[in-house]
Amino acid sequence: MCGAELKTLPESVQRVARELEQLGHPHAPVMLDGAARTAQEAADALGVQLGQIAKSIIFRRKSDEAAVLVITSGDRRVDEKKVAALVGALGRADADFVRGRTGFAIGGVSPVAHTHKPVTLIDRELLRFGEVWAAAGHPHGVFRLAPADLERLTGAAFANVTQELAT
Repeated sequence: MCGAELKTLPESVQRVARELEQLGHPHAPVMLDGAARTAQEAADALGVQLGQIAKSIIFRRKSDEAAVLVITSGDRRVDEKKVAALVGALGRADADFVRGRTGFAIGGVSPVAHTHKPVTLIDRELLRFGEVWAAAGHPHGVFRLAPADLERLTGAAFANVTQELAT
């Protein structure tokens, strides 16, 4: 991505683009025509399966007010009890908390380039796919990556953090 292209992006997407470039990630953010505030909207806009959307869910850890980022497959629901067992008791994160801790608005939280480094867990269900898409700091911004790239880009580990599917 050249400097001129970068300047046309929203500041939060520019921040993600710079970090991805610094980390040697080969895929720059792209801006979708429509908003992708939900995993379904993103999947529809990209023409991919819902599970290929790496959605970012933010919780507030009660003990120290740290942001806890759970990157999960778009077709799965986070199991808060499983997350709490790994990182400590959780509370809800409102829009002000999310923006203050991550630098991103809800609906555009990227797995990288946070203003304050969160505690991060990655849903192992993402490993079902060769390619996934994550938010790039804005409701219209996304970037492509392999699930294993999440581990490298965030320094976080894969974990069992989702609810069991009904059989």
